[in-house]
Amino acid sequence: MERKDLDYILVPAGLLVMVGYHLWLLYRIKTQPNSTVIGINCINRSFWVRAMMEDTSKNGVLAVQTLRNTIMASTLLASTAIMLSSLIAVLMSSVNKDRSASIFVYGNTSEMGYSIKYFAILVCFLVAFLFNVQSIRCYSHASILINAPFKKMSPHLKHHNLTTEYVANTVNRGSYFWSLGLRAFYFSFPLFLWIFGPIPMFVSCFVLVGMLYFLDVTFQFGWVVGVDDEEHSIITKDEEQGV
Repeated sequence: MERKDLDYILVPAGLLVMVGYHLWLLYRIKTQPNSTVIGINCINRSFWVRAMMEDTSKNGVLAVQTLRNTIMASTLLASTAIMLSSLIAVLMSSVNKDRSASIFVYGNTSEMGYSIKYFAILVCFLVAFLFNVQSIRCYSHASILINAPFKKMSPHLKHHNLTTEYVANTVNRGSYFWSLGLRAFYFSFPLFLWIFGPIPMFVSCFVLVGMLYFLDVTFQFGWVVGVDDEEHSIITKDEEQGV
C-alpha cells in the first residue's frame, strides 16, 4: 500500500467514528435526555425561564445579566472562529512549493492534498462562526422576551404557559446553536492533525470521542424531593392512620 492511499482509508474511517458518535448522542438526547448533559441542561433551562418569568420585576435584571454572559461567550467563540478562518485563508493562499517537512508526513504530501486539508479546517471554523452568530441571535431575542409582562397581556393561564414555553424554547435553541458551534471546533482538531498525516488524525478521532463521551454522558441527575412533597407525604400517612 502506498503512503497516499492511507488518506483514502484512515481519514474517512476517523470521520465516520466522529459522525457515528454524534448520531448516537443525538439519539440518546431524544430518548434518554436525563442521561446526557445536554438534555439535563435543557430541562433545567426551561425551569429557570419559568422561575425568572414568575416575577419579572425582581428577576428581570438577573435574567438579562445571565443571558448577557451567554452572549459574551458566543461572541468570543464567533470572533475566534472568524479570526482562525482568516488565518487559514492566508495559509491557503500562500502555499509554497517547498515541502522539506513533508518527509516526516506519512501520507499524501501533494499540493492538492494540503489544499484540501486547509479547506476542511476552514469549513469547520466558518460553520462554528455561523452557529455562534445564530446563538447570539436567539439569546438576544430571549433577553427581551423573558421580561415581557405576559400576565398583564392575557388573564388566561393557557396563554401564560405558551409564552413561557416559547421563551424557554428560544433559550434552548440558542444553547443548541452554541453547542453545535463548539462541536465544529472539536471537529477541527482531527483535521488539523491531518496536516501531519492520516495516522495522527485517525488516532485523535478515537481519543476525542472518548473524551466527549465523558463530557456528554452523566448518570448523576435526579429529582430533588421538595419540602412540600415531604409535608404532603406526612399528611397522607396521618390521614391513613386516622390522626
